Amino acid sequence: MPTGERSRLTALYGGLLLLAGALLTGVVYLLVQEGLSSSISLAVTGAVPARRLEDLPTMYPTDFRTAEPARPAPTDPARIPGEALAITRTVSDAAESAALERLLTVSLVVLLAYAVLSVVLAWWMAGRVLRPVAVITETARRLSGENLHERIALGGPPGELKRLADTFDGMLGRMEGLVSAQQRFAANAAHELRTPVAVQRAAAEIGLAGEPSPERIARIRTKLIEVADDSQRIIEGLLLLASSDQGLRERSPVAVHEVATEAVDALAAEAGERGVTLTVRARPLTVDGDAVLLDRLIHNLAVNGVRHNVPGGRVAVRTGPDGIEVTNTGPEVPPDTVPLLFEPFRRLTERTGASGEGAGLGLSIAASIARAHDATVEAFPNPEGGGLTVRVRFGTAD
Repeated sequence: MPTGERSRLTALYGGLLLLAGALLTGVVYLLVQEGLSSSISLAVTGAVPARRLEDLPTMYPTDFRTAEPARPAPTDPARIPGEALAITRTVSDAAESAALERLLTVSLVVLLAYAVLSVVLAWWMAGRVLRPVAVITETARRLSGENLHERIALGGPPGELKRLADTFDGMLGRMEGLVSAQQRFAANAAHELRTPVAVQRAAAEIGLAGEPSPERIARIRTKLIEVADDSQRIIEGLLLLASSDQGLRERSPVAVHEVATEAVDALAAEAGERGVTLTVRARPLTVDGDAVLLDRLIHNLAVNGVRHNVPGGRVAVRTGPDGIEVTNTGPEVPPDTVPLLFEPFRRLTERTGASGEGAGLGLSIAASIARAHDATVEAFPNPEGGGLTVRVRFGTAD
């Protein structure tokens, strides 16, 4: 429990309660003081003349021994003689002084008890208010990379502190996902980069052992160049992924429909070699962003559809006010696998080592570029014909 904050809150709450009590006592005292004098005077003037008629013969012109039974004494001060008025004032002042003294004594005793009770209640209230903060602090202090799965799960009615705890739980969930993704990314990157290095070493040690023939040297040379090209593509993909994750420094209007047409034209030859029909339907779409990165986004989505397709398959690229859509036929994709395909080095099938297979960075780079352009990416399996449909929606598209 943060004692410093609890002490400060106790002083604040207790001070406010004590101030309210003191103000209430003062107001009551002043109001009673103002009305007490007139109330006592009226009460005394109604009683004193009736009891002391023998001392006040001037009040009645007749002989009181032969007169009729006494009538009620006059209560109007203007009709009371001076001697009776003096007696009334003396008695009133004495009664007022005694009553006010008693009221002040009782008020101070009650105020002292109220002050003690206010401090106790303020200390308890501050503890109740700060208890969720202590839980959040203890959880945050205990967290590490190994127990990010823990949550505060603060109970109780809705309120500011519960919203804070729920927000903290949500942040922990996002952190857990990011840390897990980073760990997988590091492991997969190390594996992907270690594989070509091992291939290069084996090719150099085995292929060039002894006295290799010119033909063997040529094959080894071709293999080393191929492996080096794969390594270069992986490194370039990682650099592009890191660059797009940092966001855009400058933005300018980009005609996405023109970029899509150029990207499809650049892939036409490869699609023809694989027996895949590649089409584009470019309706006007302009967004503020980076033309090079948007070209890479469309290229990655289209080349993913071309390379992971079946002979005679189709890839359709469409742009319009709703954004970008790339649909391709191919193997059936399980729905629960779709989100994983946008993680780095994730593939639908295991890598076989074939030339031009790719490192599994295409969709993750596309998703990163979309995030840099404040766009959202959604993908789902096609209900017929297998394959995948990917949509990119821009928040500021024209």
